[in-house]
Amino acid sequence: MDANLEKEFGWEDEIEKESEFVLLPAGNYKFKVESFERSRSKGEGKLPPCNMAIIKIRVDGDNNQSALITYNLVLHSSLEWKISEFFAGIGQKKKGEKTRMNWQFVPGSTGTCEIGIKTYNGNEYNEIKKFYPKDPSYSQPKSNGQTSSGGYTAGQF
Repeated sequence: MDANLEKEFGWEDEIEKESEFVLLPAGNYKFKVESFERSRSKGEGKLPPCNMAIIKIRVDGDNNQSALITYNLVLHSSLEWKISEFFAGIGQKKKGEKTRMNWQFVPGSTGTCEIGIKTYNGNEYNEIKKFYPKDPSYSQPKSNGQTSSGGYTAGQF
């Protein structure tokens, strides 16, 4: 029997695995899209229920630490700027051009993003604040010449 198979535990079973949660310091980091799934948002505030991509993004920090961040991308016209930012961040969108979202090539895509920390119900979590475009025609973030905690110098690709 495969030990990596998920299963139900019995009341007297032994357990060993601990949490893999890592809170990375705020900063700029390289990322890789591990997967995405098609879903529907429930609709919140002014947004109606609509298509939503649930994207799993692996962000690598210092000291061989990595965090898996879930990024929900709601596919609504009022958030088109956010969709464009994501696709520019993985190199599928060029500045000033229309782009068809090509979900087939999203898993495995890489790029650079800004990570922040949010507090929810008294717990801290990483969140993606911004995706930096791969296209050099976009304006790049200003660099002070120092490397952030993520081993990335803003504006250097």
